[in-house]
Amino acid sequence: MAYVYDDQNIFAKILRGEIPNDTVMETEHTLAFRDIQPQAPVHVLVIPKGPYVCYDHFALEASDAEIADYTRTIGEICKAEGVQDGGYRIISNAGEAGVQEVPHLHIHILGGRNLGRMLAPAR
Repeated sequence: MAYVYDDQNIFAKILRGEIPNDTVMETEHTLAFRDIQPQAPVHVLVIPKGPYVCYDHFALEASDAEIADYTRTIGEICKAEGVQDGGYRIISNAGEAGVQEVPHLHIHILGGRNLGRMLAPAR
């Protein structure tokens, strides 16, 4: 698959400083900020600074340094937000069937309450 990155998506604009955000953590390759419509007491979005459309795009094309930084930052956020003991969910939607709304890789970290089942059982 050929990945086409839209540099006008909202996360690209946040990375360029055109749109403000409530930063939780920032590293060389990663930015994390609070979701403006939180679905749980803890709802943090984690994005790579590079132009990656979805997780498989990132996993296949990002540098080792980007992958390590992104993964460790997610761990640090879980620790800093205090969701490690009570449990949390990580979600990353990809493509149309995955209902991805912003074409820039982003991980949702949700926690702070019982989140229920992720998907209803198939019928």
